[in-house]
Amino acid sequence: MSFSSPKVSRPSNRPPELTNPARFPEPASAPVRSKRAWILLLLTLFLPGAAQLVAGNKRLGRIALRCTFTVWVVVIAAVVLAVVNREALLNLFTSPLPSMLIILLMAAVAVGWAIMFINTLKLIKPSLLAPGMRGLVSAAVVVMMVLTSGTLGYGAFLINSGRNAISTIFQAGPDMKPVDGRYNFLLMGGDAGEDRSGRRPDSIMVVSVDAKTGLAATISIPRNLQNAPFETDSPLWDVYPDGYNCGDDCIINFLYSDVTNNHPDLYPGASDPGANAMMDAAGGILGLTIQGYVLIDMAGFSNLIDALGGVTVNVGGWVPMSGDDINGTGDHLPPTGWIPPGVQKLDGYHALWFARSREWVLEYNRSQRQQCIQAAMLSQMDPATIFTKFSSLADAGAKVVESDLPAGQLGSFVSLALKSKSHPLSRLTIGPPDFDKDFPTYPDFDVVHQRVKTLLNPPAAKPAAPAATSKAPAEQAPAAPDPAAPAAPAPVVPAAPAPEAPAEATPSSGPEITAEYLQQLAINGDAVALSGLLSNNGTCSPG
Repeated sequence: MSFSSPKVSRPSNRPPELTNPARFPEPASAPVRSKRAWILLLLTLFLPGAAQLVAGNKRLGRIALRCTFTVWVVVIAAVVLAVVNREALLNLFTSPLPSMLIILLMAAVAVGWAIMFINTLKLIKPSLLAPGMRGLVSAAVVVMMVLTSGTLGYGAFLINSGRNAISTIFQAGPDMKPVDGRYNFLLMGGDAGEDRSGRRPDSIMVVSVDAKTGLAATISIPRNLQNAPFETDSPLWDVYPDGYNCGDDCIINFLYSDVTNNHPDLYPGASDPGANAMMDAAGGILGLTIQGYVLIDMAGFSNLIDALGGVTVNVGGWVPMSGDDINGTGDHLPPTGWIPPGVQKLDGYHALWFARSREWVLEYNRSQRQQCIQAAMLSQMDPATIFTKFSSLADAGAKVVESDLPAGQLGSFVSLALKSKSHPLSRLTIGPPDFDKDFPTYPDFDVVHQRVKTLLNPPAAKPAAPAATSKAPAEQAPAAPDPAAPAAPAPVVPAAPAPEAPAEATPSSGPEITAEYLQQLAINGDAVALSGLLSNNGTCSPG
C-alpha cells in the first residue's frame, strides 16, 4: 500500500535563490554591498544589535537590543535625575558602592559594544567590497569603536581614579548638616619644613557657603594671630580657658603642632587632632561653627598645580623667591629668582613660591597672594580641563590633600560649588586691609564676630529714592551715602585689587625696576628700599 500523495513533490536538489542582499550580499552589485556595509555600521553605532537582527544572528541581535534599550533607559533616567536632583546624581558618582556599579556597567557596555562592531564587520564581509571601500569601512569601524567603547572605557577609568582619590582623601561618616543655613569649612595650607618640628598651617581660611543659594565668603585668619578663644564645649577650654594667649609662642599656626605633639588625647578617635584643634580655634575667632576641614600639604602643592597644567595669575608686584635661611635665624641669602608683575602662567614650583614668599613684606601680602592662587585655580577648573587631566589631578590631590568631609556628601558639595561659581565671592581678612596691622596681635573678637555677621548677612539694599523735582541735585548727592554708611564697612567685601595699580608705586623719575636691580638691592641688604618697592606684591587677580 502506498501512502504518498501525488500533490507532494520531491525536494529539489537545486540551491535556494538568494534574493535578500541584507543577508546574502554575494549576488548584489558593488554599490549595493557598499550601501549595506554603511547601513549595518550605522545601526551598530546607534542601536547595537540591530545589524545582527537584520543580517546576522537574530538571537544575538535580540539580546543586544534588550541591553541597548536598558542602557538608554538608564541614561534617560540619569538625565532626568540631573534636572530634578543634581545632588543625588553626583552622590552616585562619589559614593563607593554606586560608583563601583557604574564603573562595572560602563566597562560591560564598552566590551559589549566592541563585540558588536567586530561581529558587524564580519557580517559586512570586507572581502566582497571594492578595494578602496574595503579600507574606508575598516577605518570607520576603528574610529567608531574608539568613539564608543574607547570613550566608555576612559570614562570608567576616570571614575575609578576619582573613586580611589575620594577614598584616600575623605572619610566615611554621617552627612553634615548646615548651621544657621550655612556650611563652614576650614581650609589650611600646611608645611612641615626641615627647620620645623611637625606641620604648621601657614595659610588659614574659612570658607562659608549658603546651603541653598551657594553664596560664598572667605575669611582669612593671619598665621600670627594671638589669643585665639575657645568655646566652653571645646576640649581645649580646660587647657586654655583664657584662650591661646601665651604671646608670640602662641600664635595661631603653632596650635596645630602643639595639640598634635602635646594634647592628642583631647580629641580621641580623631584622625588629625591638630586639625580639629584648628577648627575649634577658627570657630572661636569668627563666632562660627566649623563643620569640617581640608588640609593641603604645601610641600606637594606644586604637584597639584603641575597636574592642572599651571595656573595663570595677574601679578601686581615683584615677588622674591627667597634664598636659604641662614642658621634658621630668619635672615635669608639673596633671592634665587623673581616673579615679575603682569600676567604670568606659573608652574608648580613658581606658584608655590608665589604663595609662600613673605620676605620684605607684611604677612598679609602673602595672604592676598594665596587667596589669588586659590581663586585662579577654581576659575581654571572648567569641565574640559577636569576631563582631560582628571586622572593626574586625582592622583596629585590624593597625595597632598586630607579632609574629614564625608565622602558620601561630596556630590552635594560639588553641586553647591557649581552654584557658588555664578555668584561673586565676598572676602574678609582679620588684618590689613580690613583691620589695622596690629589687630592680630591685640584682637577684639567682639568686633570680629560683628564683621563676620555683616559679611555673611549683608543688609538689604535700600531702593533708590524717587527722582523728585529738584532744583539742586548736586547738593543732594552727598546725602545719599549717609544712611548706608553704618551698615557695613567697605573693606568687608573688598573689590578685586587692580593689578595695574602697583605700577604707580615707582616714580617715573626713579630707576627702572628690574629683577637685576632688585637683586642688587638684596645683595646690598637694602631692606628699606625693598620693603617700599615690594609693598604692592599682594595685589593680584586670576589671569
